[in-house]
Amino acid sequence: MKLVSWNVNGMRAVIQKGFHQSLAAIGPDVLCVQEVRATPDQVDLDIPGYQAFWNPAVRKGYSGTAVFTKVAPLKVGNGMGAPALDGEGRVVTLEFPDFYLVNCYTPNSGTDLSRLEFRTTVWDPAFLAHCRRLAAGKPVIFCGDLNVAHKDIDIHDPRGNEGAAGFTRSERANFDRIVEAGFIDTFRRFHGEGGNYTWWSYFRGARPRNLGWRIDYFCMSAELGPRLESASILPEVMGSDHCPVAITLR
Repeated sequence: MKLVSWNVNGMRAVIQKGFHQSLAAIGPDVLCVQEVRATPDQVDLDIPGYQAFWNPAVRKGYSGTAVFTKVAPLKVGNGMGAPALDGEGRVVTLEFPDFYLVNCYTPNSGTDLSRLEFRTTVWDPAFLAHCRRLAAGKPVIFCGDLNVAHKDIDIHDPRGNEGAAGFTRSERANFDRIVEAGFIDTFRRFHGEGGNYTWWSYFRGARPRNLGWRIDYFCMSAELGPRLESASILPEVMGSDHCPVAITLR
């Protein structure tokens, strides 16, 4: 079973940049997308064989998530059951027979760090609690743009970016708590080196020069570890300032 996650930076935009061709080339069983910035009626999107589950933001043209799956879920839910947190369409949870899959688009703290306190003291704890509640019933896989580079090797210039949004001590410490709660950073099970990024700025030719950040993840409950066959980053897939990330389960 191949699972893929991709921040598309606007569904309408990525469709114009070859989304259908990329999807066909990648061939996922389940595709989780973030930052759709649209509602289903605003896009011309025909994907034969996939069921679609959208969670657009209340605010038009902002945030939002969606999941496209060949495998019919048992149940689908939007949000985390917290009205104060769910209006931006950032979480979709699908239940499958032997695990939950959670698609997440974590709020960015902002270049001025104006949302840092909200993100680190409200959102991050609520999201981890959501995943832990689910994990009490069956294993959990969660994926998406988590808007944090966890370790120094996850960013091209850790010293120069220290304290910037996505690389503050509090954001990184909250990722530590994810690991401490028993969730595996799947990519790091196979790749221990630096230079592997999932997001690049549009400025200064960052992508061709690989001046990036690894902020898109698949994490999973430790008991699913034996089923994890591979985890990868797909930097060759264009169309967004992010590239997809993928895992394959036995």
